[in-house]
Amino acid sequence: MEVSFFRRRNILKQANSLDLHPIQLLDSEKRDENTVNLLLPRFKNKTALKLFRPHWKPEFIRIKLDEFGSAVWAMIDGKRSTSDICSQLKETFPEKLNPIEETEERVSKFLSVLFQQRFISFREIQK
Repeated sequence: MEVSFFRRRNILKQANSLDLHPIQLLDSEKRDENTVNLLLPRFKNKTALKLFRPHWKPEFIRIKLDEFGSAVWAMIDGKRSTSDICSQLKETFPEKLNPIEETEERVSKFLSVLFQQRFISFREIQK
């Protein structure tokens, strides 16, 4: 179900970003042991895909995530809140992430960018 921009914005303004539960909207593939590629379809419509995509171009645009972004992406399942993801990242990368506030800010910013690009949604919006 598609929610209007203004409705999504109002829900997110009223919610605490650490209490939101992100949900993946794109498929992904493992690039190597610690990194992931997000697979963004070139066309959403199958007919447009057949008509307009040159045969030498792949069906998906691959968006490369770094090690940190890949770890966050792997934890997005709709059941974990943003604060749960932050605490698990702090355990996974203790030497790279300094204070927990920095981790929370960094993860919140990353998730907001993914949300703006419509790569993820939040369980609270889907209701």
